[in-house]
Amino acid sequence: MTQNEAVLDYMAKHGSITPREAMVELGIMRLAARIYDLETEGYVIGRENVKVPTRNGKLAKVCKYWVAAVPTWDDGQPDEAQEWHDYDPDC
Repeated sequence: MTQNEAVLDYMAKHGSITPREAMVELGIMRLAARIYDLETEGYVIGRENVKVPTRNGKLAKVCKYWVAAVPTWDDGQPDEAQEWHDYDPDC
């Protein structure tokens, strides 16, 4: 299973994924890169900033991702790379 497939599988089972979940549960250090890969394959990925507790009791903002729509290809093959959609520079 590729990292992209692992991220999709995790989101299908859990509804969403954060960078910490990707690192701890899947061993994926660069979740944003995997999300970019999925978007270029045609997946529509939703994202929002969420606050999570840190070790010292403070809150940190991280980006939470989920699959908003899956690609549909007429010929069964992915289209060319898509432009970033709903780009949030904070996420």
